[in-house]
Amino acid sequence: MAIHIGRREFVTLLGGAAAWPFAARAQRSAMPVIGFLNGGSPNAFGHLAVRAFTQGLSAQGYIEGRSIKIEYRWADGQYDRLPALAADLVRRQVTVIAAIGGPAIALAAKRTTTTVPIVFQIGGDPVDLGLVTSLSRPGGNVTGVTSMNLDLASKRLELMHDMLPAATSIALLVNSTNSMNVESETTELKKAAQALGLELHIVAASTERDFDTVFAALRQLRVGGLLLGMDQLFTGGDGKLSALAIRDAVPAIGAYREFPAAGGLMSYGAVLAEEWRLAGVYVGRVVRGEKPADLPVQRSTSFELVINLRTAKVLGLEVPPTLLARANDVIE
Repeated sequence: MAIHIGRREFVTLLGGAAAWPFAARAQRSAMPVIGFLNGGSPNAFGHLAVRAFTQGLSAQGYIEGRSIKIEYRWADGQYDRLPALAADLVRRQVTVIAAIGGPAIALAAKRTTTTVPIVFQIGGDPVDLGLVTSLSRPGGNVTGVTSMNLDLASKRLELMHDMLPAATSIALLVNSTNSMNVESETTELKKAAQALGLELHIVAASTERDFDTVFAALRQLRVGGLLLGMDQLFTGGDGKLSALAIRDAVPAIGAYREFPAAGGLMSYGAVLAEEWRLAGVYVGRVVRGEKPADLPVQRSTSFELVINLRTAKVLGLEVPPTLLARANDVIE
């Protein structure tokens, strides 16, 4: 049976058919956009952070490029760039800002907007930092994940002292542009070093290009060991730092397992991949419509001591059995 369509109906159908591609484009343009703000760079370490973060997003049903878009902003270790990067994300009207990698990043985002939701990943106390009102009821537009890893600086010094009981001086490497972490770590470590009878030297770098100068200074200081400050510049540059430490026979401890995995002597701190994943989960929940004020700050409780025995042998160190017994992972 033939079906007759009038001219008016035909024009209506034709117009609707022509509108389909525009509707599809509009749907794509309405895809939620996440602003990913980070103090480091998109190197191997940055790639690990993104991978764990997007795993958390996928657990909430969001896949990059399919159901969400991510705008990445990297400070490349230059923390004075963070306010401008955060402001750019706000101008682009992102759905939520993921402030990943430390207090300075989270505070830069918070100072930029009181309306765009923010999910942070830090190693300090978000209440003391003024990011949230309380852990259980954050209030405002900010929530996130913390490990309190900044509080473990003195513990890393104690572990280094256990490894090197004869050492009388230790150096702390800080990123001079990350004033917040520098102040927190140096204050804590000066007290801890004094209690252990150690002389503490502060050396600084703001880019990987400064690493050679740092190790030249360490040779002059004749320090017994080196602590890496909590900064993505040092975690992202682990390969070069570990190589320089071995070259100059400087035992060193970092905050994360990525350092001994790259050839450094040891590390003690939070499991970063788990923090990044948890941050991704929270971002997904915010995209779904939950409010940061209603999402309690998550506190990561996973910490690990990792020792690289191969590096210890190269450095001519005998790892105390008591220290080995406490290790969560031993690289042989």
